[in-house]
Amino acid sequence: MAGVIRHTEGEPNTSAARAEWSARETHNETRDLLARDADAFLHQSLSSPCLSIIAKAEGIWIEDTSGRRFMDFHGNSVHHIGYGHPRLVQAVKDQIDTLPFSPRRFTNDVSVTLAERLGQLAPGDLSKVLFTTGGSDAVEVALRLARAATGRFKTISFWDAFHGAGFGASSVGGEATFRSHIAGPLLPGAEHVAPFHCYHCAYGHPGPETCGLACAKMVEFALEREGDVAAVIAEPMRAVPVVPPPGYWQAVQKACHKHGALLIMDEIPTGLGKTGEMFAFDHDDIQPDIVVLGKALGGGMLPLAAVIARKDLDVAGDFAIGHYTHEKNPVTARAALTTLDIIQDEDLVDRAATLGSHAQARLQDALHTHANVGDIRGRGLMFGVEIVTDRDSRTPDPDRAERIYYECLDQGLSFKISASNVLTLSPPLIISKQDLDTALSIVINAIKVSTE
Repeated sequence: MAGVIRHTEGEPNTSAARAEWSARETHNETRDLLARDADAFLHQSLSSPCLSIIAKAEGIWIEDTSGRRFMDFHGNSVHHIGYGHPRLVQAVKDQIDTLPFSPRRFTNDVSVTLAERLGQLAPGDLSKVLFTTGGSDAVEVALRLARAATGRFKTISFWDAFHGAGFGASSVGGEATFRSHIAGPLLPGAEHVAPFHCYHCAYGHPGPETCGLACAKMVEFALEREGDVAAVIAEPMRAVPVVPPPGYWQAVQKACHKHGALLIMDEIPTGLGKTGEMFAFDHDDIQPDIVVLGKALGGGMLPLAAVIARKDLDVAGDFAIGHYTHEKNPVTARAALTTLDIIQDEDLVDRAATLGSHAQARLQDALHTHANVGDIRGRGLMFGVEIVTDRDSRTPDPDRAERIYYECLDQGLSFKISASNVLTLSPPLIISKQDLDTALSIVINAIKVSTE
């Protein structure tokens, strides 16, 4: 008999708290469409059945068919520039009128320009690009490229990581939701080690001051013992969120170089300015061998992901490592180019850094002694509050986290619960300081109410 899976990628959609929320829905149109959705779609954890019916998305706001408006601090990490940015809408319309599609074997100016732009944006000699329609596919392209470049097939990745839902992406991922029971058998050679997490150190150390980077040393240990690893793949800052300890990625990169493994940075949720740098790995003064982008690259409107690799890794020309129908779709490419222009022109990377510092400072000031707040962490506009039973034990409290989540929904704020108990807050980079403060007040008050 299959055991119970602990879902950590997001809040559950089959819990008692979700049932209570759904039972309070009185709007007939919403109830009817939710029922139709449940009948029409295959059910899966974290997705169907759904929470509500979205009728409108604009800026930082989503609005459901009941007329409720929510500041969206989740957005599946796609909404860096907000929803329906007028400049993006017009650019996509113009591109559809000019060139709506490009069949494989042909290319087009806008797709080439986007590839060149990404090569210029990435550091060093990361200048060779391949597009896919989703992050899972892009991760698998990166894995194939690493195999071709090294002649090896093994990988090292991290427990609790998420890299997508395909078989290859699930294999290097580390969450039971995507790799257990019906998911197997998975790719051979996908080795895992414990991730960096100073608040919940897998090696029992009290903090980064005394650990000697034990988590990084374990990566090197695995590289040495295996001896034939193609790549280490990881999120530079875990989207839970968890920030790496100082020097972690420099130590891992050094170990990769020593043992002939490539370093793949999965920047799908963290890239394009979300953390207050264009790439999250910029905080750690490293240069990976391959970078994967997605989600926000399509401007919160169209699906697009990209692999950016070192120029000398262009060694798979005799193979089809991507070969996607929409590989060089001019409409999605235009959306990405326009999104990059908006991020640059509106100075959104620096904005994320400034507002993120403000948000964490305010949360720390209001909650640093709260009995059920264990940790407050993040970078830029991806930050989180870990909810625990008590500060001493650091025991996760998923039930309380859910209560806080639904209280915030009632107050007009939507976000995601990660790792079962972390209120993960990821607002659009365009958010005003006033709206950010309103959202922070909702979170702070909901946490305080949860103890009454």
